[in-house]
Amino acid sequence: MRALGPGSVSSFLKIILDVVFAALWIALGAVTLALLGALLFSFNAHLFPDFLVKNAATVAIRGPLFAGVLLVIGLSVGGVLVIVHSLRRIFMTLMAGDPFHPTNVGRLRLIGLMLAALEVGRYCVWGLSPFMPGVARIQPNLNLTAWFSVLVVFVLAEVFREGARLRREAELTI
Repeated sequence: MRALGPGSVSSFLKIILDVVFAALWIALGAVTLALLGALLFSFNAHLFPDFLVKNAATVAIRGPLFAGVLLVIGLSVGGVLVIVHSLRRIFMTLMAGDPFHPTNVGRLRLIGLMLAALEVGRYCVWGLSPFMPGVARIQPNLNLTAWFSVLVVFVLAEVFREGARLRREAELTI
């Protein structure tokens, strides 16, 4: 089986990325609606029916915390959405048989930045966890695999940059 072009492995992976992309948009919409609901009910806990909430004061206290958790989840899903969108665009160029398209360099750099931002966001949640009322302290751990992935993506971006440069030079030679 071929790696590039129509009917190749890259076109199969692009289909999978399309499905994941749609699922991420649905997840982001659901998290956004839940966040809006959490904010609405945290400011006015009496909107809940009495049989759902025994103590409206508890909802008023926990609501902003729940909304913050949903915000972090939404930002994480958004970051993954950016990564998957960039991968989809890269796989489009692979399907077209043009792996060293100059825009793939920027896409790979964006993927690397988003991976790093997601990892830094995880560290921020860890750092803020002691200040959250009623939340058990989150134990820190350094994820070397995530940072290695960030470095690999940036190195691949430079490999693609060099490939695009060599392709431009080859197009200029007679």
